[in-house]
Amino acid sequence: MMKWLQSVKPIHYMLLGVPLAIAGSLLHWNPTLNFVVACIGLIPLAGLIGEATEALAVVTGPKIGGLLNATLGNAAELIITIVAIRAGLLDLVKASITGSIIGNLLLVLGAALLAGGLKNGRQRFSREHAATNSTMLVLAVVALSVPSLLNHTLEGELLPAATLEAISLGVALVMIVLYALGLFYSLRVSDSPLTHGTAESEAPHWSLRQPSLVLAGATAAVVWLSEILVHSVEAVTAAFGLSEFFLGIILIPIIGNVAEHLVAVTVAVKNQMDLSLEIALGSSLQIALFVAPVLVFASLAFGQQLNLVFNQFEIIALIAAVLTAALVSSDGETNWLEGAELLGVYLILGLAFFFLPA
Repeated sequence: MMKWLQSVKPIHYMLLGVPLAIAGSLLHWNPTLNFVVACIGLIPLAGLIGEATEALAVVTGPKIGGLLNATLGNAAELIITIVAIRAGLLDLVKASITGSIIGNLLLVLGAALLAGGLKNGRQRFSREHAATNSTMLVLAVVALSVPSLLNHTLEGELLPAATLEAISLGVALVMIVLYALGLFYSLRVSDSPLTHGTAESEAPHWSLRQPSLVLAGATAAVVWLSEILVHSVEAVTAAFGLSEFFLGIILIPIIGNVAEHLVAVTVAVKNQMDLSLEIALGSSLQIALFVAPVLVFASLAFGQQLNLVFNQFEIIALIAAVLTAALVSSDGETNWLEGAELLGVYLILGLAFFFLPA
């Protein structure tokens, strides 16, 4: 019992939000209150999925562990967005895709560089691995931008919905192939497997059964709370005057990945910048090359048509985030000022997104 209590982290106390959210849904509490409580409950559940995945990685070894991290690293956000697709909230889903990429590259990486730089001064990392991730990110943004730019630059009427869907499906297929090739390179060719999360020495050392049960239970709870959250979106946007787009691009990515974000900052403070960059850049890659294409194909199962057409400001923000992160990581060393600059760019974009018409 004492050993279990010692393993409890402050974020785990937020699990109280899970039964409260379920009770609120069954008892028909105020939708805004249900939304807030569901958000509180989802944060530690996303963390538990990450911990269980890391524990499985320790048990199964680096190769299988890398594959698990590469497929389950953003499981919570993937579940939330699939539930949102089923509810027809396609604008929220597309906003969460761009919001996750921008948030990882600017908010998470910026906070990690700022905290790590203030604690350790100038920090160094592997330029080779950072350059590989940066190149993949540039390719991912090019792929995400093509359907949008094609649709926005044509004179006259926009492309028909069927054409946009066909283009999006083709782009999604190519992106998944690129992601699979990246996995193959990282797991079979590169010296460092494609993993991001806690270091092996810090990962929870459980038996094979424990993480499997935790992963199954946390996933089921995330599905339930995602239903509550998604069905409360309309009430929240009306109550606070927020757009569905703003919720998707700012709030949903933070809720689904906050536990992983905290890990990135923590390891940066411990002067493990290679791991910190791997979390920020690797998670962005997973969203762009894996989660986004999966959502395009998953939408077909629910009779929806999720395309990869984003508004022009989203494309500009994506390009700016990727180029800024690539420039920061190009010299193999970082400092706190670069972190502050990344956070500044994120705050500017967030302000613009807040006032962007729905």
